[in-house]
Amino acid sequence: MASPVRSRLSLAMERTGKWVFSKDIPTDVVVVVCEASFSLHKFMLLAKSNYIRKLIFESKEPDLARINLSGIPGGPEIFVKAAKFCYGVNFEITVQNVAALRCAAEYLQMTDMYCDNNLAGRTEDFLAQVALSSISGAITVLKSCEDLLPLAEDIKIVQRCVDAISLKACNEANFPSRTPPNWWTEELSILDIEFIGRILSGMRKRGAKALTLASALITYTERNLRGLVRDHSGRCTESSISDDSGMYVRERELLQSIVSLLPSEKAALPINFLCCLLRTAIFVKASNSCKNELEKRISVILEHVTVDDLLVMSFTYNGEKLYDLDSIRRIISGFMEKEKNMAVFSGGDFKETCSAAMHRVAKTVDSYLGEIATYPELTISKFNGIATLVRKGARKVNDDLYRAIDIYLKAHPDLDEIEREKVCSVMDPLKLSYEARLHASQNKRLPVQVVLHTLYYDQLKLRSGADDQPDAAATSQLQSDVSLVRENEALRSELTKMKLYISDMQRNKGSSAKTISASAATTSGPRKHTFFSSMSKTLGKLNPFKHGSKDTTHIDDNIAVDITKPRRRRFSIS
Repeated sequence: MASPVRSRLSLAMERTGKWVFSKDIPTDVVVVVCEASFSLHKFMLLAKSNYIRKLIFESKEPDLARINLSGIPGGPEIFVKAAKFCYGVNFEITVQNVAALRCAAEYLQMTDMYCDNNLAGRTEDFLAQVALSSISGAITVLKSCEDLLPLAEDIKIVQRCVDAISLKACNEANFPSRTPPNWWTEELSILDIEFIGRILSGMRKRGAKALTLASALITYTERNLRGLVRDHSGRCTESSISDDSGMYVRERELLQSIVSLLPSEKAALPINFLCCLLRTAIFVKASNSCKNELEKRISVILEHVTVDDLLVMSFTYNGEKLYDLDSIRRIISGFMEKEKNMAVFSGGDFKETCSAAMHRVAKTVDSYLGEIATYPELTISKFNGIATLVRKGARKVNDDLYRAIDIYLKAHPDLDEIEREKVCSVMDPLKLSYEARLHASQNKRLPVQVVLHTLYYDQLKLRSGADDQPDAAATSQLQSDVSLVRENEALRSELTKMKLYISDMQRNKGSSAKTISASAATTSGPRKHTFFSSMSKTLGKLNPFKHGSKDTTHIDDNIAVDITKPRRRRFSIS
């Protein structure tokens, strides 16, 4: 089956033969253009083309019968039209072929300097009066120039198209003539990114607003990176995306070019669009400079981000696993640095004051942690690393952070006590609401220390009737009591170990114990210390009440002591 190109060539050659061989004079030259050959008359071509005239008269052959014009812009199809022009045969000039005809006229030197009303003049008139009089026409001509470079650039067709589009696009942006008002951005999307950059630069010089330029770039990106960039609802435009980033070499280069064209105004681009660009940049392995530029832009307006926006950057396209979270950390760090600089500039104390933007970001980050907490790729260090980027003063309450921690502990049930304490270390239990404290006091997943914090704070409130925030004295008292409870826990653990040890000795060495007991009965003299008394003295050194009213380490073991039930202490565990 013949290809479409060969079919068009055959048709063109057939039509050329009809109007050539209808002449009475036989042909005397064969013109070769790529794979096509045309039998023509020298005198008809010489009358219009200075280039062909030079080839014939400067040839070393006395009667040149074959000319190769394979380098003509537009190929055989455009040469047919140029040859028809030489023969005076009518043909149609359109916005699709005018650029190629103009370049062919330049290549064949069919200018008005060589012959009046030549092909170059005819195409110039069409460009000025028809093609460049509308945005659609100019865009079509510019699109056709992509295959005509560098000649189309040399004869200024490209620049004329760029100037016409820039001017008319600015007029459309200010005074729309059609609906929707940004219809022209869709038509721009067919152009090469290099032409887009030149058009946007021309519009900027003519005073176009940043929002107008951003609208054109967003439409261009969504059309040319279809399937990689999500729309504004957060949905992917295509359902199936390959995870092989090596397939997207063209997309990587295109994305990097788009990022370099983004307007500098921070409010020009919606943050969800920037998040989509960054997630695409991570996926296609764009350059570090490209990703850093997007991260800086997002961090500047992070207070407008939503949890869904952060999730867009965090997951693979199938949503099954997390990306590397370094970009998220850099974005949050950049925002905190910006807030710190603003506080210093305004003369405030960054450690004591928090802006409304910081409060919003803190709430968003905590909710984001709750969404990703169930994924096994999220280690404790990554979880804490993101949580600690937001300083504790930015959180009025820790309820969202507590929810994220609880989800993490539930999703990772194999964590030991130390690891659970490490997870909970990013949270201040004293900043939980009453409902959250009530839940935490009954939460078996939390470490004991956190539960004690919440219980003790509730007792302080009931006794003092204070507001919802503890004072420094209460916090200090709580810390000392928690320390005391932990020492009691250690003491109880040692006692349990000792009892188990003695039980083992009694079972395994029963006969030896009887012998030792008989020998002790017949031996006179002062009482010797037993293993039990030695262990008691050792444990006494761990006694948290030493040097207090209940200290008994100075009492001789041989003196009888009246043992009474000690007064019950708060938080003692017996």
